[in-house]
Amino acid sequence: MKTPVLNIDQFKPAELADEVYVNRFSDHFLKNKNLISKPHSHDFYLCVFFTEGNGIHEIDFNTYNINPGSVFFLKPGQTHFWKFDKKPQGYIFFHSKAFYEMYSLVHQLEIFPFYYPYHNVPQVHIDFKNEVQTLFENVLDEYISTRILRELKLLNGINDIYIQITRMFTSTIDLTKYSKSGYYKILEQLEQAINTYFEQEKLPRFYADLLHITPRHLNRVVHETLDKTTTQLIADRVILEARRLIVHSKRSLSEIAECLGFSDYAYFSRYFKSNTGLSPLAFQKRYKHISKHS
Repeated sequence: MKTPVLNIDQFKPAELADEVYVNRFSDHFLKNKNLISKPHSHDFYLCVFFTEGNGIHEIDFNTYNINPGSVFFLKPGQTHFWKFDKKPQGYIFFHSKAFYEMYSLVHQLEIFPFYYPYHNVPQVHIDFKNEVQTLFENVLDEYISTRILRELKLLNGINDIYIQITRMFTSTIDLTKYSKSGYYKILEQLEQAINTYFEQEKLPRFYADLLHITPRHLNRVVHETLDKTTTQLIADRVILEARRLIVHSKRSLSEIAECLGFSDYAYFSRYFKSNTGLSPLAFQKRYKHISKHS
């Protein structure tokens, strides 16, 4: 069984044509618990701000604690699910890339650090007693209104949230290396290319040729911004997909290897183990054990 990919139409009222959704998280969770308590991905950008509640949020096999003041950002395609120990309260909104770009003539989503290519940080912790809670409340109020220029006001409110949290985030982290001339654009194009071709192409030269730069220059960009090699980035994407398929699909390990472009299962097993420290079978057993007892 493949991980379900959710879309905005599954959540928003049918009479609203916009590709945007805003709600209190408690209402959202109550109505959609069966959908979002199991591993899933989605085709939109998502932001959640918790004012109450505790639990865990698993995103692409990384586990994050949920506490009051936690803010999460997800990009399309990321697999995640929620598990709560205490009833959650807060706010949630999501929107498509098309909605954002339709009403934002200047900015792109990727200028915000939590939506960066690769080095995006999915969780930020803030003091929820500050103005951020008011910003979320304003967006919710505008969403349920029928006032003139509603969509533009909605986007302005969402941008206010993105900007305020970016300022909090960048006050403690140096992001100047990401703004180096040309580097950011190369990373963005590389991410798109790897997501498209990783199953068939696993050598850096292919991606360098696609971006019309030398493999050496591509590796320098990746190393200076992410402290990795291009080969490691490609492997990270292959391994992420392998993990998703091992845990969330009913395919055999040999079928998964073939799906990812490995004609020899033994080579796939060595590749997986060299990047994770576990064989595919050991990972499968360990993850099932953890999920049963978490």
